Amino acid sequence: MTPISIPSPPLDWEVLFQVGGFKVHAYALAILVGIFVALWVTRRRWVARGGEVEAMEEIAVWAIPFGIVGGRIYHVVSTPGPYFGHDGHPLDAFKIWDGGLGIWGAVAFGVLGAFFGARRANVSLSAFLDAVAPGVLIAQAIGRIGNYFNQELFGAPTTMPWGLQIDAASPTFPNAYAPGTLFQPTFLYELLWNLAGAALLIYLDRRFKFRFGRMFWLYVMVYTSGRLWIEMLRIDTAVHVYGVRINVWVAIVVFLLGVGMFFGLGRRHRGQTDDMPARTRPAAVAAGSDAEAEKSSETAAEKPSAEPLVKASAPRPPAETKAKKP
Repeated sequence: MTPISIPSPPLDWEVLFQVGGFKVHAYALAILVGIFVALWVTRRRWVARGGEVEAMEEIAVWAIPFGIVGGRIYHVVSTPGPYFGHDGHPLDAFKIWDGGLGIWGAVAFGVLGAFFGARRANVSLSAFLDAVAPGVLIAQAIGRIGNYFNQELFGAPTTMPWGLQIDAASPTFPNAYAPGTLFQPTFLYELLWNLAGAALLIYLDRRFKFRFGRMFWLYVMVYTSGRLWIEMLRIDTAVHVYGVRINVWVAIVVFLLGVGMFFGLGRRHRGQTDDMPARTRPAAVAAGSDAEAEKSSETAAEKPSAEPLVKASAPRPPAETKAKKP
C-alpha cells in the first residue's frame, strides 16, 4: 500500500506555458501574483487610513524593484555554491525565474526603495510600512507556491502523512537519500504560517491600531518567529556559521531587533494619535492651503464687519425748539 503523501508537480510544470520564445515560469508567476495581491491589500488599508492612492502607487514603484533585486542579492550571497562553487554557473545568478529570493534582502531593500518613494510622495514612511505589513506576509505565502513547483525548500525526511514527494530526477533531490524518500514540506509550513500571521496582524491592527511603524515591526516578529523553527528543518544548501544555518542566526537577530523597535516606538509615541492624515497632503497643496487661509484671515481683518458686535445707538433727533416771540 502506497503511503499517504503530498505529490510534487511534474518537473516540466516548472514552465507553465510559452508565448513565442517567452517562457512563463511558475515561480515567477507566483511572485507576480503575490505582488499584485499585496498591492490590493495595501491599497485598501492605505485608503481606509486616509491616504491617497497616487502616493501609495508612487512608493510601490520604488519598493517593488528594490525588493526583488535585494532578495536576489541576499540569496546569491547566502547560497553561493550553485553560482560560484566548483560546478557553479555565475550567469545563473540572474535567472530569478529558477527560484531564489532571500526575504531578508527583499524586505531590507524594499524598505530602502519605499524610503525614496515616500520622500518623493511627501508621505510618512512609517504609515506606509504599517499599511503594507499584512500584504507582505500574504505575498510571501503565495510565493511559496512557486517553490512547490520548483520542488525546492523542503526539510529533512519524514514518515508523516504530509510528507512531500520529490522527483529523483530533480536537481534539488539530495543524493544522500534513496528515491521515494518523503521530506518535510517546509514551503507549506511557511505558507500556512504567513497566512495565519497576516490574519493576526489585521486583527491586532483593528483592535489596537498600532501606528508609527509598530505594525511593521510586529510583522517582523511574527515572520521571524516562524522562520526560525522552519529554517531549522530545512536541508537545502546554505552557508553555516558555527554549525548553524546562517538564516537561523539572521532570524534570531532580526526578531530581537523587531522586539526592540516595537516597544521602543511604543514608548516614544505614547499617547500620540495617528499622524497619517497630515502627512498625506502634498507639500505644495499644504503650503497653498496655508497661504490661502492666511490671506483670507488678513482680508477678513481689514474688511469692516457687516454687523458690529455692539451696535451704536442711533442719534436722537434734535428737540423742537419753541419759536421765540418777537
